[in-house]
Amino acid sequence: MRLNYYPETDSLYIDLSENKSAESKEISEGVVLDYDAEGNLVGIDIDNASKKIQLKELILNGLPSSVHTVAA
Repeated sequence: MRLNYYPETDSLYIDLSENKSAESKEISEGVVLDYDAEGNLVGIDIDNASKKIQLKELILNGLPSSVHTVAA
């Protein structure tokens, strides 16, 4: 999973899978879910992210994997 924030557009894209998006559905204003060809959720796009979610802190609890940080 990857969290990609784009400050120039204030959008956050959450990659949940390496699969390609085949279909997108807007579930609320500025929140779009991307699905692969099999109907699996592969990504979440959030426009105006700083107004919708807390971007200043990210807390990960109990994830069974490593965390990699990439500076912007």
